[in-house]
Amino acid sequence: MPEMITGKKTQRYSTQFKVNAVEWSHQAHRSVQGVAEALDTHPFMLSRWRKEYREGKFAMKRVRKAPAKAKQRIQEQD
Repeated sequence: MPEMITGKKTQRYSTQFKVNAVEWSHQAHRSVQGVAEALDTHPFMLSRWRKEYREGKFAMKRVRKAPAKAKQRIQEQD
């Protein structure tokens, strides 16, 4: 039986991107919903990254900067 093609592509994110997103979402004035919208991801995905980060699955040094594209999107919304 041939494979079914749905036309959907799964986005793959680098570990660095995930760490940046998690660190950004941990800032006091940020919400998971707001960060997820700025990064064009689903809030559940960001919550899962936060959990994996807590569990130590991302073996990278911590970063305190927001991703560049997300900053632009936030500014455009204001």
